[in-house]
Amino acid sequence: MNSLLCGLAANPALPPELVDRLIALAVATPGPTDFFDPSDHLVSTLVRNLAERADLGPAQVAALAARDEDTAVQLARHGHLTAADVDPAVWPVVALALLDEGRGLPEWARRFAADADPCVRLRLASCPGLPPEVEASLAADPDVGVAAELALGTTSAPVAARLARHQHAEVRRAVAYNEAVPPAALAALITGHGVPPARSCLVCDSREIPFTHDPYCPDADCDLPSGAECDGTHGSTVHATWQRALENPVTPPEAVVAFADHPSMLLRWALAERTDLPPHAYARLAEDPSPGVRSTLARNPGIGPEVIRVLAADSEHGIRRAVAHHPHVTLDVLTQLTATTRLGAEALPRFASAPPAELAEAAGSAHAPLRMVVAHRHDLPPELRDALAADPDASVVKAVAPHPGLTQQQLRAMVTRHGVQVLARVAANPDASAGLLAELARHDPPVRRALREIATHPNATAEALLPCLADKRARIHAAAHPALPAAVVVELLTDDDPQVVEAAAGNPRCRAP
Repeated sequence: MNSLLCGLAANPALPPELVDRLIALAVATPGPTDFFDPSDHLVSTLVRNLAERADLGPAQVAALAARDEDTAVQLARHGHLTAADVDPAVWPVVALALLDEGRGLPEWARRFAADADPCVRLRLASCPGLPPEVEASLAADPDVGVAAELALGTTSAPVAARLARHQHAEVRRAVAYNEAVPPAALAALITGHGVPPARSCLVCDSREIPFTHDPYCPDADCDLPSGAECDGTHGSTVHATWQRALENPVTPPEAVVAFADHPSMLLRWALAERTDLPPHAYARLAEDPSPGVRSTLARNPGIGPEVIRVLAADSEHGIRRAVAHHPHVTLDVLTQLTATTRLGAEALPRFASAPPAELAEAAGSAHAPLRMVVAHRHDLPPELRDALAADPDASVVKAVAPHPGLTQQQLRAMVTRHGVQVLARVAANPDASAGLLAELARHDPPVRRALREIATHPNATAEALLPCLADKRARIHAAAHPALPAAVVVELLTDDDPQVVEAAAGNPRCRAP
C-alpha cells in the first residue's frame, strides 16, 4: 500500500475499471490493527477515499461494504447505502449510523432501545428524531450513561424537563447543556428551587465519600476526571452542571447574574460569554482579576460603550486586541487602540457595515495603522480601494493587495514600490493574471509565501507552477493543480514526499492511458 494508490482513489477522473481494481485491493487488505502503523493509516485512507467517491455503482458499493462493518458505515454516511440495503440484525452499527443520519427506520430504533447491550442503547440515544416512546424508554434506562446521552441531544421539551429532575447528578449535568430544556427547569438546576437534590453522582457511585480525586491518580483503570470530588453533595458534578447552565442561552439571566462574584473562575468565565446580562454584571466582570474572563467579555457583543472603554485601557494586549475586534467599538477608541495594539491581518467587524463616510474618514487618517485596518476590508468602494492601493505605507498596501477589482497595473505598481513586503499578498489577489503570477513565481530571491499562494491560484499556469515545485509546502499544492503539465504530474508520482505523491495521484491530469 502506498500514497499513490490513496491519491488515485480520490481522483475524480479515474475510470470505473481502475476503481474496481482499487476496491479489490481494499477488500483483500486486512483492516487496521495498529493506529500508529503507517501502512494501516494508508489502508484506512484508501478505503475512506473510495467510500467518498460520488461515482460508485451498486456493485462497487456492495463489494466495498462486504469488506467490514466500518467500511459499510462510511458508505452509509456518504449516502451509498440506504435503509433498504441494511438488515439491522446483520449490520447493527450500520443501522445505527443511518439512524444518526436521520435515514433509518423507526422500527430499528424500537429494536435497539430494547437491546441488552448498553453500548447499543447509548449510541441510539445520540440519534436525532427518535420516536417518542423510544425517548421515554431511554430516559428511564437503568444505565446512567444512556440517559445522560439522551439528555445531551433530545429536542423534546417534556423529555428534557423530565431529565432535569433525574435522580443522578450526571444526567442533570448533561441536560444543562441542552437548549430544549424549559428555562424554568434550567433555573432550578442552578438555584435548586423546586427540584429534589440528586441522589448520586459518578464519584459516590464508585468511591467511599468524602472523596477527592488525585489529579495524578496512579490507577490506570480509573475513569474519574481530574478534580472529581463528592462529600455527599456531588460537588464537582454540580459545579459542572452550573457551568453548562451558565453557557446555555436558554437559562434565564436573572438566575445567573449572581455568579459574577462567584469564587470559581470557570463559572465567571462562562458568565462573561452571555449576551443577555444587565449592565452592572458586565461592569463587574470588566474588573475581574482573570485575564481570560476579561478577554472573553471583550468579545461579547452584549457589552455597552462604557465597558468597551474600560477594556480598551486594559493592561493586557490580548484584551485590547479583542476590543478592537468588537463590532460596536467606536472610531475614537479604535484609533486609540491602533496606536498601542497589534491588530493582525484580518478585517475588523467594526468596519464590516460602516457607512461610506466613516470608511472614507478612517481611510484618510494620518495614522497608517488605522488606514491598514480599513484596507483589510475587501469590498471597499473603488475610489477608497484605489487610494489605499497607492498608499506610501507598505502595511496598508499589503492589506489591500488581495482586494478584488485591482488592475494588473496597480498590482505591478505595488510590487515595484514595496517589493517582497507585498509579493505574497499580491499573489493572493483573485484577479492576478497568469502572466503576473509567472513573474511573481520567478522573483529572485524566491518568496516562499508567494509560491504557496501561486500553487493554489486558479489562474496559475504551468509557467507559474513549475517554480512552486522548489518549495516543500508549495510543491504539495502545485502537484494537485490541474494546470500542471501531465508529464510533470507523472514525474511527481515517484516523489520522495508521500503527500506530493498523493496530491499528484489525485490530479485530474493523472489519467489512465
